[in-house]
Formats: sequence, structure tokens, C-alpha cells
Amino acid sequence: MDTDAIVIGAGVVGLAVARALALHSPGQSVWVLEAADAIGTGTSSRNSEVLHAGIYYPADSLKAKLCVQGHALLVSYLQSRGLPFWLCGKLIVASAPEQLPVLKTLQAKALANGVELQWLEEQEALAMEPALSCVAALHSPRTGLVDSHALMLSMQADIENAGGMVVLHTHVQSARPTPEGWEVVTEDGTCLQTSVLVNSAGLHAPSLAQRFEGLAPLHVPQAHYAKGNYFSLSCKSPFSHLIYPLPSEAGLGVHLTLDMGQQAKFGPDVEWVNSPDDYTVRPERVAPFAEEIRRYWPGLPDNALQPAYAGIRPKIVGPGEAAADFVVQGPAVHGMPGLVNLFGIESPGLTSCLALGEEVVRALS
Repeated sequence: MDTDAIVIGAGVVGLAVARALALHSPGQSVWVLEAADAIGTGTSSRNSEVLHAGIYYPADSLKAKLCVQGHALLVSYLQSRGLPFWLCGKLIVASAPEQLPVLKTLQAKALANGVELQWLEEQEALAMEPALSCVAALHSPRTGLVDSHALMLSMQADIENAGGMVVLHTHVQSARPTPEGWEVVTEDGTCLQTSVLVNSAGLHAPSLAQRFEGLAPLHVPQAHYAKGNYFSLSCKSPFSHLIYPLPSEAGLGVHLTLDMGQQAKFGPDVEWVNSPDDYTVRPERVAPFAEEIRRYWPGLPDNALQPAYAGIRPKIVGPGEAAADFVVQGPAVHGMPGLVNLFGIESPGLTSCLALGEEVVRALS
């Protein structure tokens, strides 16, 4: 069987990539191959669903550029489709005077990315969120929330309306280059021929790339798994904004986020694990969670946190290493025509998804 393009992985990024390919070349067939029994069952459904403004990332990095571009593209897309989202804003808080220089540095980093943040002194922050405890805060009015599942269903519809399709229960085993492009072999032995192959397998992208014949090992990073646990709040939240502490190692800190129904949850923390399938939330983690939360919300009631769910960040660096940028690895890097590998697409991957789709199209041109 032949098709013009295959995208491996039907998460939010894989769907956005397939949509971009389908719209860029009308009339060409684009298939999305997904091992699971539904779209978006991995990292795409196990996160905070936050629409990021582009605050945390080094200037000129792909994360910074694609987050800012992606925010604008995504808001426009959500508005045009009538999909649910909420620009509720967030406060990034300094809990002690010694954190103020870090907060200032974060403000400068955001400004370098073209993101305006309002500095709030303690009383200004408390006027917005009376239950908060802080010495200062940054207000990001463009941060919000998105219904990721509604977004993914909409992009799937776009792909299908353009003549493409999403194929579930299809586990890709390997791929090899051919004179016509790529031969993709699935676990049941089916062989598919395609001109373009995009590896958007998320947590499994590095291990899958290792099975691409002819791809040099130096182009395949080591996978690392940073689990993020979430706890739900069993009582009513006093907050109307997202509340973030200063970033922690490998993450953005145990923050308070809301869902589209304004129910509160906390997370994610950082727990390095050995398996991409370790989604167990252990109840004993509730004590350190509560300790982190009470730094900015001293009024957290006792026994108000319940284990909720966990997600795993598809890291390509390990504990103690500097954060890695997104890797959009096309033929200009590895020299193999028609192939793009996406590695390390963690946060802000959801916000950046439409911009990442366009970046893949550029990498193939």
C-alpha cells in the first residue's frame, strides 16, 4: 500500500503535523499511524492543558519561537472552530525575598521572547488573589487553558476532510529507505510505502528511530523519562488564576492549575523513572506536595489532596543536565530524504503544536 506521507503518533503534535502536511499539499494522502486504540492517550492527555505564553525558554530557542508563534496560531484556530479555551492568566510567585532576583531574571527572559509580564508587589498580587502568600509575583495575562481532547478531535477532522486518515491499533516496527522514499513495516508485517515519514512518537520516538535502517546512531538521543504526578483538590479552590512557583529542576514547579470547569489540581512534580509506562501516583508523595503548595497557599486544608493522574515528559537529557530544546531533525541534519524525527517534544508542545507542524513542513522543503 502506498501513501504520500506517514506520521507516526496521533498525539496533539502528530495530528498537528499531519494536518500541516495535508494542508500544505492538497490532494496528497497523509496517514497517521497510532499504536493505541484512540488518539492522544499518552503525553497529550496527561498534562496540565496549559496554553503557555512563552516565558521560560532561552531566547532564539525553538521552544521560545514556536511557543510564541504557536500561542497566536492556536488561539486563532480555537476561535475559528469555536473550541473551548480560557485565557485565565497566571501568577508566578516569589515566596521569599531571596527569590526576587530569580523572578526578575524570569521577567527579562520573557521580555526577550516578546512576552510582556506585569510585575506585582505583594499587595498587588494579594488584591488579585487574597489567599495567596508571596513577596512579589509576575502576572501573565496571555496564559490560559485549552481542552486538548476537543483540539485533537478537531485536527483529526481536518486531516480526514483533506483526504487523510488516522489508523489506530497500528504499531510501527521499523522503516527503511527505498528509491521511492520509505518502507514502513508494522508489527503485523504490513508494508507501507511513503514519500515522507515523520516520527512523532513522543516517549517512544528515540527507540523507534533506532529501528530506522540507515539512520546514524549519533542522530538518535537517549530517552529519559521524567514523570509528573498530579493531585486533585477535594474542596473548592479560592483561586481564579493559575498559580506557579518559580521553575524547579526539569519542570515548572508544583503549580495550581484549573480545568475548564474551574476545578483545581496541583502538579506536576518531577520523578525520574525507568519506564515510559509508569503512571502510578503513589499516595506517599502527598506530603512533599502539600509542603510545596503551602509556600504559596498556607491555607491548604489538611487531607484535601487526592491522587489524580500522572504524565511522563519525553526528555532527551537526564537528571542534573541543562534542559534541552525541541529537536526537529530533518534531512539537512541526518541526510536522509523525506524523514523528520521529533525528539524531546515536552512542554510547551501542546501550545506549540500548530507551529511545530509548520516547522516540519519547512524541514522537508
